[in-house]
Amino acid sequence: MPHNQRIAHITLDEKSVIRRSPQVEHERKVAIFDLIEENEFAPARVARGPYDVCLSIEENRLVFDVSSEDGEALTTIILSLKSFRRIIKDYFMICESYFDAIKTMAPSQIETIDMARRGLHNEGAELLRDRLIDKVEIDVDTARRLFTLICVLHAR
Repeated sequence: MPHNQRIAHITLDEKSVIRRSPQVEHERKVAIFDLIEENEFAPARVARGPYDVCLSIEENRLVFDVSSEDGEALTTIILSLKSFRRIIKDYFMICESYFDAIKTMAPSQIETIDMARRGLHNEGAELLRDRLIDKVEIDVDTARRLFTLICVLHAR
């Protein structure tokens, strides 16, 4: 994929966010940093990037507003969040267990929970890639980071 087929800047529409836990805020910062450092993002039928993306949730839909670096609106990609509900809920539950486990459990128990957490994260990323097929081409690492940001938008 050409080097300019990537996200150069990403923002989260956080109108409804008042405050997040330190863990969620850390995950947001890491996902954004890693995403900007390296990603593959090629919207179908759109002029070459790099792109600025605003990720938001509106009326139970995930919205990617994609523009050029100079602010020209290029496309909007909308996905229903219905297929993501279960995995996001399960992911939050396992993350909570993971953060609790770090405080009190043996390393082998923490590793087991972490493997389950990573498995759910991979499942969410793969679902995102499947739902974006024919809309935007993304690689696995980009899908993983975007899934993290989708979860951050759901965090309360």
